[in-house]
Amino acid sequence: MHADFPTSDRVVKRVVVAGGGTAGWVTATALVRHLGPLIDITLVESDAIGTIGVGESTVPTFRGFHQLMKIREDRFMAEAQATVKLGIEFKNWGQVGDRYIHPFGTIGLQWSWMADFHHFWLRARAQGFGGELGEYCLEWVAGEANRMSLSSSVAPSYAYHIDAARYARFLRSLAEPAGVKRVEGKIRNVELAPESGHIAALVLESGTRIEGDLFIDCTGFRSLLLGEALGVGFEDWGQWIRTDRAVAVQSTSDGPAQPYTSAIAHEAGWRWRIPLQHRDGNGFVFASDFMSDDEAHARLLAEIEGEPIVDPWLVRFKTGTRTRAWHKNCVGLGLAGGFIEPLESTSIHLMMAAVTRLIEDFPFHGFDDALLDHFNRKSRLEFENIRDFIILHYHVTQRDDSPFWDHCRTMEIPDSLKERLALWQENGRAYQLGHELFRVDSWSSVLLGQGMHPRGYHHVAAMMPEPQLREELARMRKDIAGVVAEMPSHREFLRRYCPAELV
Repeated sequence: MHADFPTSDRVVKRVVVAGGGTAGWVTATALVRHLGPLIDITLVESDAIGTIGVGESTVPTFRGFHQLMKIREDRFMAEAQATVKLGIEFKNWGQVGDRYIHPFGTIGLQWSWMADFHHFWLRARAQGFGGELGEYCLEWVAGEANRMSLSSSVAPSYAYHIDAARYARFLRSLAEPAGVKRVEGKIRNVELAPESGHIAALVLESGTRIEGDLFIDCTGFRSLLLGEALGVGFEDWGQWIRTDRAVAVQSTSDGPAQPYTSAIAHEAGWRWRIPLQHRDGNGFVFASDFMSDDEAHARLLAEIEGEPIVDPWLVRFKTGTRTRAWHKNCVGLGLAGGFIEPLESTSIHLMMAAVTRLIEDFPFHGFDDALLDHFNRKSRLEFENIRDFIILHYHVTQRDDSPFWDHCRTMEIPDSLKERLALWQENGRAYQLGHELFRVDSWSSVLLGQGMHPRGYHHVAAMMPEPQLREELARMRKDIAGVVAEMPSHREFLRRYCPAELV
């Protein structure tokens, strides 16, 4: 339903989304759902251009984004053949043979505003009791038990594994009836206004000319608008994150879908397994300086569970960000704006966060420097925080079994990460700032999981008498185990809640 709005002072009304796939349809759907009566949205994509299609794992902010868009969860999960993701299983990261889980939920209870739960656990560990840190996290215990429920007394925090191509089609089915106009065709060139240097129009191979006021670049790594046409540079973070390629393949499912992603380190990177309702997604991420494409291809096929459904394909990428996410009248979203390698599944989060910021900062009255600088500053901070968290996984390791891990263990790291590691090593101090995605529990899970135990902990934990600490920890473990015991299996949850056969 359209209302009457004053238009005399509105400069920006025609929005053109260049590119489809997950980034394009997330952007178009969010804009039409929230700003539909105020703007006209055209999405340009070509069926002849494939999408990357390897980003099938998400983080819990995905659920919040869907809630903002009022998307019904069970229907989305059935359409996208989705499964539940309670966290990420890491193997061979600290040392070969190690295993830990980065869970998505809260670990323990906040007993004191002065210190997080892990300080109390560290004190218990120093006294020889307390068990594993993960035993105090509902998501960790449920994941290990392969269970899931939304009707238990305490619902877990979770994300999803999705079929990215099906997800994009699902969003398209929401966006087009709501008013998004889709134009089929390849972009031949980007036409710039001679005086301002802004993008004036996209010219398609058919000769069709798509004019707009605001252009959103969702053209993937090519970054046809922001990078090529407007010349916004790319800041390469390859000195810290050496992985630059992935071989991906879809395979048949082998057994019930586990409610977590697996990230299994190898001598030149890591391998993922993402279980969906109808198949598995697999990938072999590696650094081309330390492993050849052919070896990665062979290793992936040798190590996957199930049988390949399609031929594996190679994806080349650079980790880094455009120096400006928004320049003139163009915003780069998804891979066009930057990419941080697939570990911790942040790509879809970054595009959803960016389109949310764009809605908040929409330039109805024009492209003033203050607005663009504000948007770019927030984008930069988010990228840098996620970058540091990814570097953490590679740098905090005891592995010395290959040149790749020798490099990661001994390399110089950003000053911002050095500060975090120093705080942790001395005092067990971890923190999360307002703009950051990863919580204190995320940092502590990875640091402890990969063998970096701090020299000290906050002594407020010593104020709790040892018998009380023993009793409280035992009660917490018992309560969590009791909740998980009442949950159905993950497979049974999917069958009841969002079976793929419905679509």
